[in-house]
Amino acid sequence: MCAAEAKPVVTRFAPSPTGYLHIGGGRTALFNWLYARGRGGKFLLRIEDTDRERSTPEATEAILQGLRWLGLDWDGEAVSQFEQKDRHAEVAHQMLARGTAYKCFSTQEDIATFRAAQEAAGASYAVFQSPWRDADPASYPDLPYVIRMKAPRDGETVIDDQVQGRVVIQNATLDDMIVLRSDGTPTYMLAVVVDDHDMGVTHVIRGDDHLNNAARQQMVYDAMGWDIPVWAHIPLIHGPDGKKLSKRHGATAVGDYQVQGYPAAGMRNYLTRLGWAHGNDEFFTSQQAMEWFDLGGIGRSPARLDFKKLENLCGQHIAAAEDAALLHEIEAFLAAAHMELLTDAQRDLLSRAMYCVKDRAKTFLELIEKARFALVSRPVSADAAAEAALDTVSRGILKTLTPRLQTVSWTKEELEPILTEIAAAHGIGFGKLAAPLRAALAGRTATPSVYDMMLVIGRDETISRLKDAAG
Repeated sequence: MCAAEAKPVVTRFAPSPTGYLHIGGGRTALFNWLYARGRGGKFLLRIEDTDRERSTPEATEAILQGLRWLGLDWDGEAVSQFEQKDRHAEVAHQMLARGTAYKCFSTQEDIATFRAAQEAAGASYAVFQSPWRDADPASYPDLPYVIRMKAPRDGETVIDDQVQGRVVIQNATLDDMIVLRSDGTPTYMLAVVVDDHDMGVTHVIRGDDHLNNAARQQMVYDAMGWDIPVWAHIPLIHGPDGKKLSKRHGATAVGDYQVQGYPAAGMRNYLTRLGWAHGNDEFFTSQQAMEWFDLGGIGRSPARLDFKKLENLCGQHIAAAEDAALLHEIEAFLAAAHMELLTDAQRDLLSRAMYCVKDRAKTFLELIEKARFALVSRPVSADAAAEAALDTVSRGILKTLTPRLQTVSWTKEELEPILTEIAAAHGIGFGKLAAPLRAALAGRTATPSVYDMMLVIGRDETISRLKDAAG
């Protein structure tokens, strides 16, 4: 029986702290977060740290930091799976008492002998059948044992999956899996089910590489008489070439995208849309995503990473963001990328410049480059193209311009006629004058408008930079 639909929604994300937070894991966490938050439910975090040799505190912190950057908050404290090992063992012994599990004293040699005999008999695949499954406890030897659950020998196990549909597994292919090792430690298959049950998880939303696990885990639920959660196994993310995502495709860690200057809102939007659809909507806010997200919108085919679409969405989110929030995230980006942090004066100037630099910037790196005019100190260094624009004639024109700027009101309406007049007096269009002005003010030839730069940095700084460039 599946009674999860009648309960308040509880989802979970359960990463293993053996490395960074993969982009696929980030999307899985996001789907769980959106589904829970959109229904007033809970989103829980469990660190599956039972692999003591490979699990590290550094990896755990990297996962937490990746989730924080994505803006995915979880309810309560993160749960350590390893710390629940006594509870897992307790459930294994409860299964013994219920008769749904048994002690198995077979050795590795016994299992190898069984399989060799099956192969000799022509069996292409042999599920180990323990001789201890129905043995009289009075015949148990005083030897180490494992606890195996009693899998059904015939019939089929059905997984009603919200993404993959009805999945049928023949029980003859399922072995009596070990739930407790001979050293008393639980196996992954048992630990996951016990944790999900104890945490009240109603919906298990995870990668479809776990789909085969669902049949075996569902038997644990049945063995304990527990409600089975709603299953939703989502396809994995592939690279642009359709192959399994790897480092050859570019960044695979969530943290790498922060360091490359992508805004979190844009990343959330893109990852939500990666394998899920709401009509033809591409750009949407996180609030809209929470309201719209459902399991029925998830496709069955692997999604392909598309960096151009990611950049396009990120550019839209940068343009739409509130200036104060954008400034805060840019400072977090600079810290994460180990770049030079903003001074108080630069922070003020960048805030003032935001209106003219955030349009059409796809990343924070691009935005900072556009805002270079507001962040540099005199003397402004020019690149090759800007240096070429500051020829002898142009420098002479700048010299005639600076006195006219001393007393004019500092508005575009007052500045525009003066610049136009200076250009006409020298027999050139304004476009010809704009190039050396850009070079003088920003050290670049591709910049925001000349008027925007002059208004942001102010009269005194503008005149000083023009004088520096004029020589």
